[in-house]
Amino acid sequence: MPYFYFDTYYLFLVIPAVLIALLAQINVSATFKKYNAVRSSKGYTADEIARKILDDNGLYNVRIERVSGSLSDHYDPRSNVVRLSDSTYGSSSVGAIGVAAHEVGHAVQHSTGYFPIKIRQAVIPVTQIGSSLAIPLAILGIVMSWSLLTTVGILLFCAVVLFQLITLPVEFNASRRAVKTLEAQRILEGGELAGAKKVLRAAALTYVAALLVAVANLIRLIALSNRRR
Repeated sequence: MPYFYFDTYYLFLVIPAVLIALLAQINVSATFKKYNAVRSSKGYTADEIARKILDDNGLYNVRIERVSGSLSDHYDPRSNVVRLSDSTYGSSSVGAIGVAAHEVGHAVQHSTGYFPIKIRQAVIPVTQIGSSLAIPLAILGIVMSWSLLTTVGILLFCAVVLFQLITLPVEFNASRRAVKTLEAQRILEGGELAGAKKVLRAAALTYVAALLVAVANLIRLIALSNRRR
């Protein structure tokens, strides 16, 4: 069986999707860099804003920690911690404040029982298995003409696609919560708020791109499986 049998789908499906994802990452980095240089007129730092929003929502038990890196910000529901990166923590830029408010939005989602985030949490165990084993199992099944193994691999990868799909409303909702809070409490106004929105919009596009890569890989696996049959 010639090597290009596998490479054709990868070349025309997966590689373009990966390039789009790379462009999305470059865009979010450039957008954040731009608005990380724009200081908030009120002088609040991102960690101060994060603490304020948490307290306003009664989430006094949620801690804020500093982690190394740039744009490595995230909310960890297991430890109940909002982790802000070096590029965000202590910064008074509108970009950093937008990112911090977004991550706090995830903490609020968990506390209010936001339904999509419950689904995402439920599929994480299967997704962790699928992200590492799905493609190797499916390809091995195709090579060995073992349809059951191929089917298992494809089903596992479906969980990965589902995770990426559910991530979209979760991330979009966290950004909407962030913008609404920043605007309602007049933490950012005018051009400052517009800058924070652009940062969050650019970040959202990276999740869309990640879904595109996952779908491209799934289509590739299904196409290879059907062609083998």
